[in-house]
Amino acid sequence: MNHGVKGRKFGRKSSHRRALLVNLAKELIEHESVMTTLPKAKEIRPIVEKIVTLAKIDTLHNRRSLLTKFRNDMKPVSKLFSVLGKRYLERKGGYLRIIKTGYRQGDCAAMSIIRFVWIFIYFYNRKEKELFYFFRYFELFL
Repeated sequence: MNHGVKGRKFGRKSSHRRALLVNLAKELIEHESVMTTLPKAKEIRPIVEKIVTLAKIDTLHNRRSLLTKFRNDMKPVSKLFSVLGKRYLERKGGYLRIIKTGYRQGDCAAMSIIRFVWIFIYFYNRKEKELFYFFRYFELFL
């Protein structure tokens, strides 16, 4: 019986599974939208949401703890603290959305897109001739 066991195994050993989740989290933070299988998206969602919650408060301890999670890769950590942490400062969770897209043709695996829920909306101020942007909650349905 599988009582009290959290997480999916994905048919991989623990080190391979950890590397898969870390790399998927890196790609999601870098591109802000990733197409993957539905179980992987459901598994990565709470991990990335906890990471974004840590990035909302820019302290040395939070930076170092995220560096250990991303194996000393500064690119996603710097984006987390400079862009994503500031973007979701007032939001209390629910930073990601999973959109089901159908089934993969080869093996009929359920596919989905996992993405962040806020996007940039740009507008041009003609009077001052400047480009402004603001964040807005945007519902996107496929």
